[in-house]
Amino acid sequence: MLFGYIIRDETVLQGENYKNGMVRIIAEGERVQAGDSIFRYYSKNEDNLIKKIEELDIKIDEALQNEEKIYPSDVKVLDSTIEKNIEESYEENDLSKISEIKKEIEEAITKKANITGEQSPAGSYVKKLINERAEYEHQLNSGTEDVKAQKAGLVSYKVDGLEKVLTPSDFSNLSSNLLEELKLKTGQIIQTSDECGKVIDNFKFYIVTVLNSENSKKSKVGDKVKIRLTSQEELSCEIVHIKEEDEKRLIVFETSNYSEELISYRKISVDVIWWSAEGLKIPNSAIIKEGELCYVTRNRAGYLDKILVKVLRQNENYSIVTQYDNEELKELGYKDREIVNMKTISLYDEVIIQN
Repeated sequence: MLFGYIIRDETVLQGENYKNGMVRIIAEGERVQAGDSIFRYYSKNEDNLIKKIEELDIKIDEALQNEEKIYPSDVKVLDSTIEKNIEESYEENDLSKISEIKKEIEEAITKKANITGEQSPAGSYVKKLINERAEYEHQLNSGTEDVKAQKAGLVSYKVDGLEKVLTPSDFSNLSSNLLEELKLKTGQIIQTSDECGKVIDNFKFYIVTVLNSENSKKSKVGDKVKIRLTSQEELSCEIVHIKEEDEKRLIVFETSNYSEELISYRKISVDVIWWSAEGLKIPNSAIIKEGELCYVTRNRAGYLDKILVKVLRQNENYSIVTQYDNEELKELGYKDREIVNMKTISLYDEVIIQN
């Protein structure tokens, strides 16, 4: 098992009011477009201001309810809107939508107060409450800070400070010493920040690892391989950078098969699958070579048959073999009758090991 370090194109976003606390507008892992608001910082004394506005809304509504005067049809429409939004807020679980509904209720109350206030015997009192509310609302809005995405991608609040260290902008700065000095634990989840967030390019990301296997020493930039995660998911990758380091090689793999589960990690366990082939695995000692062709001797119920096989891949001990198709056999010089009568090897057949 190898250790892989995840490199992403990440843009960390942090505003000036980060010490005031933040509320998420876009949830972890969701996609955004450039210009979308991702999160918002609270204004100073926001809780106190919100409480005062809510108290004023109640006072305004009570003052209007106590009046017996019949108001224009617009007021009835606003009353219906307020009642409908209140009912919706009770059934909604999404915090961002609840916030929108609450804002609509506040706007409707303010409009109602503006329409009826001057026509009411208590008009001057209502107007005073409206002005007071407007002042608190101004203080609230002037102190808040919306942070917006500069580009499209995935939103994450898992920020570890390595966004500008493990960056795809320049792989030449990477080294095994740099990776070791990071002192990262394999599989450790990145902590969630309550002061900032980031947008991740979800089209591609990179895994860098240090290897000294024979396959790694033969690899080159542009080679296509697969990387298997601990979840057994396999990512199709391409080698985009190789750095020689004594007896080892630092290799960077690029993949566009973005795995959203990896947002939470910076160092993971991986396996590199340098090649794959589908066929039967047999010992090399069972293969008989005659010129360019390979055969095996099959023992089925005591009957021995010499069977032609196609070797797909081979290492020091084993070979992956399959059968030639009809077109390939014709290219090898076999006639149609020979092809029809040709015996094949299958799973669970017994093959003879050559001495």
